Amino acid sequence: MFSSDNKKPKQATMETSTQQNIIAQGTKIVGDIASQGPFRIDGTVEGNVKTSGKVVVGKSGYIKGTLQGENADFEGKFSGKLILSGTLSLKSTAHIEGEVHINKLSVEPGATFNATCSMKGTVKSLSGEPNKLQQPQQQVKAESK
Repeated sequence: MFSSDNKKPKQATMETSTQQNIIAQGTKIVGDIASQGPFRIDGTVEGNVKTSGKVVVGKSGYIKGTLQGENADFEGKFSGKLILSGTLSLKSTAHIEGEVHINKLSVEPGATFNATCSMKGTVKSLSGEPNKLQQPQQQVKAESK
């Protein structure tokens, strides 16, 4: 009934890529944050955020500083420098100001995007057009109020 295997301590393993870091509404962090996992920010962060995971900024969320990551979804506010290797998705309540370096951009109507935006990648040619239009980098400036 009882064996010697039961006496060994069990090790708890945590997968950092599936654990989401949450900064709750009403929380203010001043300083730099580095993580391997995804983030949800409903509070305020003043400083640099660096993660290899996805960042979600809720309606009450605000980041002032530099954000580096893979993908980000914004419902809240951002001011500073945003560097993403993937997609930036702006919901209708998003307000972005500053400098943005991304691969893809998705903007819902109503979002405010007052930023200098640099989109990396090649321009896809339309069928029937030559591939002369391919460029290594595309510069986009957009301002709306």
